[in-house]
Amino acid sequence: MKILGGLALFVLIGTAGYGQALDLKGLEKLAAKANDSTEVTLDGSLLRLAAKFLSADDPDQAKVKKLVAELKGVYVKTYEFAHEGEYSESDIASIRSQLRAPGWSRIVGVRSKKDQDNTEIYLKTGGAEPGGLAIVCTNPKELVVVNIVGKIDLDELSELGDLGVPKIDIEKPKPAKPADKADKKDND
Repeated sequence: MKILGGLALFVLIGTAGYGQALDLKGLEKLAAKANDSTEVTLDGSLLRLAAKFLSADDPDQAKVKKLVAELKGVYVKTYEFAHEGEYSESDIASIRSQLRAPGWSRIVGVRSKKDQDNTEIYLKTGGAEPGGLAIVCTNPKELVVVNIVGKIDLDELSELGDLGVPKIDIEKPKPAKPADKADKKDND
């Protein structure tokens, strides 16, 4: 899918935290209208089962196994339509409403007038509940919603470069230097 291309990189390098599942049931009616649809539902028990098939002896598989162990679920809904207008904003209103709730923040918003591709990434932080990650990608003939639930560790993700995940050097913020005495005198 075209609108997911650049998005995957951001998801892998730009987020960390704990996931909070969204209610995506309202999207299921779109499958009947779509030419192609993909619905991925990997809850905690399926992720744990899949992780059992990964070898702790193989360094690459061990990294993936550790990462998967922290996830509580991965939910993806993708719908491709033959014609524009086969879904509307009202079809995704319940998702957007959940993302306007306190604690959710839109951290990325990309809109292309030319292609009419829109990508939004939301992060939930603070409050008594754990945070979350949600991605909503739309264009006139395509809709993608992704929700990742569980701990996502940036350092672990960056180590998966050998497995097809882009290798990323994550630069940690440097502590501010205390003002030099000479600088302080000049400013007085």
